Amino acid sequence: MNIIDLHCDALLKLAEAKGKLRFADSPELQTNKTRLQIGMVKVQCFAIFLEPDIPSDQKFHAALEQVDYFYKEVLEKNPDMIHIKDWSDFDRLKVGQIGAMLTLEGVDAIGNDLMKLNILYQLGVRSVGLTWNNANLAADGAGEPRGGGLTLLGKEIVEFNNQNQILTDVAHLSDKGIWEVIELANYPIASHSNARTLCRHPRNLTDEQATAMFTKGGLVHVVYYPLFVKENGEATLSDLVKHIDHFCGLGGVKQIGLGSDFDGISTFVTGLEDASKSQNLINELLKHFREEEVRGFAFQNFLDHRPK
Repeated sequence: MNIIDLHCDALLKLAEAKGKLRFADSPELQTNKTRLQIGMVKVQCFAIFLEPDIPSDQKFHAALEQVDYFYKEVLEKNPDMIHIKDWSDFDRLKVGQIGAMLTLEGVDAIGNDLMKLNILYQLGVRSVGLTWNNANLAADGAGEPRGGGLTLLGKEIVEFNNQNQILTDVAHLSDKGIWEVIELANYPIASHSNARTLCRHPRNLTDEQATAMFTKGGLVHVVYYPLFVKENGEATLSDLVKHIDHFCGLGGVKQIGLGSDFDGISTFVTGLEDASKSQNLINELLKHFREEEVRGFAFQNFLDHRPK
């Protein structure tokens, strides 16, 4: 069963390796092309993520460096990787092709310059999360004790996203920020978040937030990182399925998807150690849900709710 995975950090690894990794088959990459093919990942979203310790005047350059690796190492060297720049491009993927879409995890790279965000949009970014865990000029992240919401700049970014049919990602936002995005965004999404009721972590969504996302027409893509799956002990496929089942109970059966966080994590759900193991999750889901519902989780829900 084909899969659309809304989040991985392969570009960070490629940039940090400075050309020493091959996207096609380097074993250091949990989402290398070979593993995507084995796992039947039909579309992989590639996040631009900057480590917080990069000096502010170097962040936009660092973001462009990751974009450069996306174009040269992911796309140019692999003709079967197809750049998704338009929402209709999903429908044009052929057998044997894998779609690749750029996303932005935190707007630290743009400072307070919306022109830089427009440049990233022109280069293909189609989903924008305002923060990582820390605070920036746009909003407070999930790890900022202050717990503030969006700044005026943050609200301008959401409006920019609305005007350009860009997804606004709440995955790393503070609770207040999540509520403000749900109110303001035309296309809210949680690209890699689980249920806080099952795993009490500030990166996960409360039942009230998830319900509001579903009511707004937004999508919630569950994440494979054990820290967000289970509070103690080994995380299993069954534990991850419980989050999907929980979200279904909140009315989200048609709005749940997958967001692995591969290449951004160093511990794994047992049986889900890299993209090649993705069908293990599909098979586990088929034990608990109808095939039509699992197809929804895997790819169809995203296709049904993407901007038109």
